[in-house]
Amino acid sequence: MEIEMKNNALRLIVSLFIPTFFAGCASEQSLKKDRLDPATVRFEARCKTAGEFIHRTVENVEGVYLLKVRPEKINRSEQYTYDDPYGRDHGGETYIRSFLRGAYTTEVTLPKVLPPDFPPHIAYAFVDAVDGTDGKRYRYTGRIEEPALTKKGFLPGHKIFVHSKSLANSPAPRYGVTYDDISTKEDRDYWIAGSSLKVIDLEKNEVIAERIGYFYDSAQGDTSGGRAPWLWATSNACPSFGSAPAFGSQPNQTAVFVEKVLRPHVAK
Repeated sequence: MEIEMKNNALRLIVSLFIPTFFAGCASEQSLKKDRLDPATVRFEARCKTAGEFIHRTVENVEGVYLLKVRPEKINRSEQYTYDDPYGRDHGGETYIRSFLRGAYTTEVTLPKVLPPDFPPHIAYAFVDAVDGTDGKRYRYTGRIEEPALTKKGFLPGHKIFVHSKSLANSPAPRYGVTYDDISTKEDRDYWIAGSSLKVIDLEKNEVIAERIGYFYDSAQGDTSGGRAPWLWATSNACPSFGSAPAFGSQPNQTAVFVEKVLRPHVAK
């Protein structure tokens, strides 16, 4: 009799607990779904304004002026830091080097067979940028060296890219490159980030090309297991970065777009 009473009590507890447990699960899933849907709707609306808008191209450009240099720190998960995570690229002097002719071909191992839409990325003879430490404009140039020709311990044929930096005394390049984070607080509430990349004719104060991009984290900021929301957001981007994981396509993206607008001069 006592055993039967205990069993009945246990059945009562279970019958009360299970509906509550599943109701809690359903409620949690519903909250996630309710939060994801507005994010998706908002992102899709933003995508209608995204794209590459090239109003004018320029031939035989020797150098460009980087009006802003990207920071070395990468924002992987800071929801309300407005530093253009969509436009993430190299940072610091590596960002500057990405615009110099020879850096890409010596520092990146290219596949033997290139896809038909692969950008040539010829790059430029020089790049100007202001050093944030002293506020002065410097000119960067680069060259390819073969260390084995002058030093021991290097394999013959191995090449490296070396850049030089000197105070700019000549006029600044006519064409400038800059970027901005165009996210709003409401965008970031749903883990959406927006980006504007502009090419400017500084002589005419005219924007001759702009790329507007958006991406969002479908997991809404989940950082479990070391997950980086802004890196994984590249899989939900417009314009697209390609197949997932797409964050590997972000480095060099700025220089590649700029080269579509400002065609580098190539000596014949």
